[in-house]
Amino acid sequence: MRSRSIPGSSGRPRPLRLLGDPALTGACEEVTAFDAGLAELVEDMFATMYAARGVGLAANQIGVPLRVFVYDCPDDEDRRHLGHLVNPRLVEADGVVVRGPEGCLSVPGIEAGTPRHDHAVVEGFSVTGEPRTVSGTGFFARCLQHECDHLAGGLYLDHLTGLRRRRALRAAARAPWAGERAAEA
Repeated sequence: MRSRSIPGSSGRPRPLRLLGDPALTGACEEVTAFDAGLAELVEDMFATMYAARGVGLAANQIGVPLRVFVYDCPDDEDRRHLGHLVNPRLVEADGVVVRGPEGCLSVPGIEAGTPRHDHAVVEGFSVTGEPRTVSGTGFFARCLQHECDHLAGGLYLDHLTGLRRRRALRAAARAPWAGERAAEA
């Protein structure tokens, strides 16, 4: 029997949308109903993220154009950050800009050195509508910025330039999943 106290334990993995899918390119809509459907979506997102072995997942990555993301991500001190945000807004991204390895469940198997601020603050709401503020440094700050990008219709590839961008796009074009619109998580 699945336990409701473990995120994703009552959810079901959904198909991931991959690079080239229009679901990944449009800005997501605000959530207006904090109801059982939203709670089910968050559970399914955790289940999908865990099945794909990710550290974060935005709703549009499973084809749902709503401003929601989940995360289970360490920071640079190996502290675990676990949660979700509804209608998140990146309110602060500062500190040094670090170029670090970044990948994406919607661009599987491809990583590239991507510049991100070392500190980020995101404000949003819980699945029940309670205000939340989440801040992070290092790898977790990278995760927060990455997921906010998704909700605006962006990918980490958009932050790449020059040779890094060309290499990543070339690798994506040659990937076994190239041309697919969805893959089972």
